[in-house]
Amino acid sequence: MIKSLLNYKKSEFYFFIFLSILIFLISINYGMFDDDILFGSKMGNQLYYNSIFNWNMPDSFDPGHPPFLGFILTVFWNIFGHHLWVSHLAMLPFTFGFFYQLHKFISYFVKERSLQFCAFILIIVDPSLSTCFVLVNMEIIMLFFFFLAVNSILKNKILFKFIGLLFLSIVSYRSMMLFAGIFLFDVLNKLFIQKEVIKKIITIKFILLYFLSSLPAFIFVGWRLLTKGWLQTHPNSPWSGMWHFADFKYFIRNLVVLVWRYLDFGRIFIMLLIVISFFIYGKKIIKSIKNKQILLLAISSVILIIITIISVTNSVGIRYFIVSYICFNLFSFIIISKYLKLKKVLYFTLLIGLITGNLWIYPKELSQGWRATLGHLPYHSLRIKAIDYLNNEHIDVSEVGSFFPNYTTLDLIDFSGDKRSFAKFTGKNKYVFYATVYNLTEEDLNILNNNYTILKEFNNFNTTITIYILDTK
Repeated sequence: MIKSLLNYKKSEFYFFIFLSILIFLISINYGMFDDDILFGSKMGNQLYYNSIFNWNMPDSFDPGHPPFLGFILTVFWNIFGHHLWVSHLAMLPFTFGFFYQLHKFISYFVKERSLQFCAFILIIVDPSLSTCFVLVNMEIIMLFFFFLAVNSILKNKILFKFIGLLFLSIVSYRSMMLFAGIFLFDVLNKLFIQKEVIKKIITIKFILLYFLSSLPAFIFVGWRLLTKGWLQTHPNSPWSGMWHFADFKYFIRNLVVLVWRYLDFGRIFIMLLIVISFFIYGKKIIKSIKNKQILLLAISSVILIIITIISVTNSVGIRYFIVSYICFNLFSFIIISKYLKLKKVLYFTLLIGLITGNLWIYPKELSQGWRATLGHLPYHSLRIKAIDYLNNEHIDVSEVGSFFPNYTTLDLIDFSGDKRSFAKFTGKNKYVFYATVYNLTEEDLNILNNNYTILKEFNNFNTTITIYILDTK
């Protein structure tokens, strides 16, 4: 019995290593994308070329967040070299760690070994989560530390709980909010689900653990206020317009977008199954202590992020709620396995729904979270082809207009050493570099359609990169 258990755990370990290495090899040439350019390349280069411990970023691109991703990348760059593949290598330990912690999380709620793998697959195929595996990003780092802390709470492992919370408190402001969400879950779980007395919950030991593990966050925030005088934005910040309090109309708009995020990219099938199942088996489902725990975690972990996001004019990011998606995906699997008939049919319906969610493409006029879906992956190779075309045609990249996240130094994306940069689109650029994975305003789309002619197109699956030339008529 013990021998078979050890062999089982060993096979899990090797499987997670194999899966992590496979993902690394597949994604090794994917360039930095979207906000990862800022949090990875820009902030990382600042540390790499100056001092790894000088976290004081230039105001011109300082987003206020701790440069934790940049710090990790700099460590790896100093050891293995300043290359794109090294950046992906830096993510590999966190990907493996997340897989391991995710399996431990699943095994707490699903005891049957034959079902644990099925639940694991249903979770990792979520488009927003699976995209984190192939891009250089801080989400996968947060996910590892988040589930390390949560698993330690569920299994009462004080040391690992402290370690998970300690690092979670310094990755980013969003990870600090997840920290607060874990604290809320810990208290509410003990108070309302495990029925403990409040005096036994809020002990000196309990408070001290959370206080000590939150010190990196307090130190960073205090240091920023003392040295900078501001946290996230300043009057000349590129993001200053995103952090105003939302009026009532914008608040309602944020609520609608928030619901959309939970239904997007195939998750509508997950939520429909949960809602319908509650109408039919609600009393049975809610009787289970573990069902209550996973629902509580799905909500409490992101409640501070939700309150913040719906209250300001910043966009409601899809990847902000990944821990909640994971909980709901697992919860849907538990419902299927314990309460519903046609188990295989329902499971594969959800699985196919999530996989095909990567193919969900909205009209150009609607903003799409491209960095939260594998649907953007063809862009990376097309971008290289399009740049090669510009070079072969002797079209200076610096004279070509483009859009976020492409109007930046080429080296920041692919580590090619090319210091040229696309220009920001003005409507008067002679040439324009446009990809379907860029979110444009209706005004910019109209300018392209009315004032420009297609010079060259590059297509791969659902992605197109178009080189435009300004009409001279």
